[in-house]
Amino acid sequence: MEMKAPSAPNPIDDNRQGLIGKPVDRVDGRLKVTGKAPYAYEVQEGNRPVYGFVVEASIAKGAVADIDTSFAESAPGVLLVWTYRNAPRQAEWGPVDAKDRYARSSPQLGNARIRHYGEAVAYVVAESFELARAAAQSVRIRYAAEPGEFVLTKDKATKPAETEEKKPDSSLGNFEQAFAQAPVSVDATYTTPFHIHAQMEPHATLAYWKGGRVIVHCSSQLVESAQKAVAATLQIAPDKVRIVSRYIGGGFGGKLPVYADVMLSAMASRQLNRPVKTALTRQQMFHLTTHRSDTIQRVRLGATSDGKLTAIGHETWSHAARFDNFYEAASTQTRSLYAAPNRMTAHRMAHLDLPISDSTRAPGEAVGMLALEGAMDELAEKLKLDPIELRIRNEPTIDPEKNIPYSTRQLVQCLKEGAERFGWSRRSAAPGGRREGRWLVGMGMASATRSNYLRPSKCTVTLDRNGVLTVHMAMTDIGTGSYTIFTQIAAEMMGLPIDRVRMDLGDSDMPETPGSGGSFGAASAGSGLFDACNNLREKIARRLGAGAADATFANGRVSVGNRSELLGTVAGAIGLSADGEIKPGDMMKKFSQQAYGAFFSEVAVDADTGEIRLRRMLGVFAAGRILNQKTATSQATGAMIWGVGSALHEDAIVDPRYGYFVNHDLAEYHVPAHADIPAVEAYFLPEVDDKANPLKIKGVGELGICGAGASIANAVYNACGVRIRDYPLTLDKVLAGLERP
Repeated sequence: MEMKAPSAPNPIDDNRQGLIGKPVDRVDGRLKVTGKAPYAYEVQEGNRPVYGFVVEASIAKGAVADIDTSFAESAPGVLLVWTYRNAPRQAEWGPVDAKDRYARSSPQLGNARIRHYGEAVAYVVAESFELARAAAQSVRIRYAAEPGEFVLTKDKATKPAETEEKKPDSSLGNFEQAFAQAPVSVDATYTTPFHIHAQMEPHATLAYWKGGRVIVHCSSQLVESAQKAVAATLQIAPDKVRIVSRYIGGGFGGKLPVYADVMLSAMASRQLNRPVKTALTRQQMFHLTTHRSDTIQRVRLGATSDGKLTAIGHETWSHAARFDNFYEAASTQTRSLYAAPNRMTAHRMAHLDLPISDSTRAPGEAVGMLALEGAMDELAEKLKLDPIELRIRNEPTIDPEKNIPYSTRQLVQCLKEGAERFGWSRRSAAPGGRREGRWLVGMGMASATRSNYLRPSKCTVTLDRNGVLTVHMAMTDIGTGSYTIFTQIAAEMMGLPIDRVRMDLGDSDMPETPGSGGSFGAASAGSGLFDACNNLREKIARRLGAGAADATFANGRVSVGNRSELLGTVAGAIGLSADGEIKPGDMMKKFSQQAYGAFFSEVAVDADTGEIRLRRMLGVFAAGRILNQKTATSQATGAMIWGVGSALHEDAIVDPRYGYFVNHDLAEYHVPAHADIPAVEAYFLPEVDDKANPLKIKGVGELGICGAGASIANAVYNACGVRIRDYPLTLDKVLAGLERP
């Protein structure tokens, strides 16, 4: 099916069994908590595996001048040592402008050049992980280092950042003139640091060859892109590669591409005729995988004295690797969030000698909203206007730049509901107006928005003679609850109990899906599943001489008139299958589609030390129909905790001399701990969006970070009067503000 028109009423709307929206426990939960869900490194297939270890470059730019592997080659248990001198031939890197950037060739040890710190320069395989690691440490390398550029500045970021999918600039009216003439204005520059994905499960691979085909168990959000990337790199046909990724311990964008562990394991297994396992250490992940670029963002807002925006400008500068083109699209959400007749957004990119930056936890909005919503708070203060009222006064009736209606938009309702639930009326408008001993207490808020997408997706469902439905999709579950919500959709559509549905996910041999990323997974793969179930319902109904519209599916049975049969009986001895597919159509062109929300935070700031403590946090969201109240709430609160991290903790620091992340482990790259997170609450407004997809849902996973950190920064200002525009908000920055006269 194709989304060419709003979705008609359907069985998901009827919800006869009451499974849609129900807080169903995770169907894979028991497997995970008992340790029976095999993650990539735990999979045991084929013969006894051997183990690989990657040797990283210790310079950021230059070449390998000489490399001595003799000690490693003679070490106990060592089976293979590769460098650029003897690694298998692979395709060239790229292409840089590939339509699917995650399907690009990614050769390893291809030549002596070093493009960034931590790039693979050698690879050792031995009978055990410990032997491989010890041998790897004996590899002796002499480098010819070259000067590199590692620091982002506006002067360096002059290249328009444009890819096939994203346009760097937008313009409407005459921004510069309107801003110059505005009675009240804000011109503020915000900076955000490098962010690391910091997922719990490290990148790891088991690869082995069978019948001229490589089977790769790895931690990948996009199994089909991974399949194409391995095939392109090894220069073999895609059907000679099978990617399996059934359980993923967190992705956050860091597992959209595949890395050295996958490519080297696949090639080494072919040469050794043994299964090869390679896991990256936590420290290696900081340089061998991707990260979020740091940004410089200038936000300019012009308004009338009564708070109507006349000009909105948002410019972003970010970096890309020297050999890549990805940039942080941090100005994009500003194109549609608030009304103003004169508008301008822009993105500029600097090529630096750093590892590849890429999608990280709501790319674009997550850091873009830190700047935009901070600037809106600054404007509200200049206007002496409540920050919520400022946003309400600038609520657009249609998308201001696309000039099309919104599919649904409940931002104002989120703001009002959140204010009521949080007790916003008790906020002191003047900074520093509330004190409890040495603690200065304040409240802050921010809007939330995240683009909503629908991607092509396919599915096959099979009903067997026992009335058990099996769903086949290449979709992955990165801890978000995919197994569970797809089970709910299938069970509701077919009138089956939850325990009569099986999920076969995370395998490139299954029907193609877009995978997990961009908060489009549930809507896209779920809609393909919906279509497959619709088609299966039709096949079953026909066997009873009726159409699906005349049949009732409930309690494992199908009923037409006075006739009722078990689904398994109708399926028969050989079972019954149906395929389904969703295509985006043109609804995204006809309607502006986003999910919305509002954040409210209360913080306490120590007047003596500058320490910031979050006391409570509320998020109110409108994100279409909620499929599972429990998993959706978990997603939203988890993303809000990301927001706490981006506001107060996360800061990957590059040594400007040597081009590496100094704090490259979880001891020194700080993320929120339990003690940092008090009462965090998420609430969803009732909503269905028939323009989005047949399920009438929107993406939830990343919405909760988009603006969350800004609500904390605004609360800090309300508490102590210190406006910090350089994230994260560390106590030294608070103290510097408190000490100013």
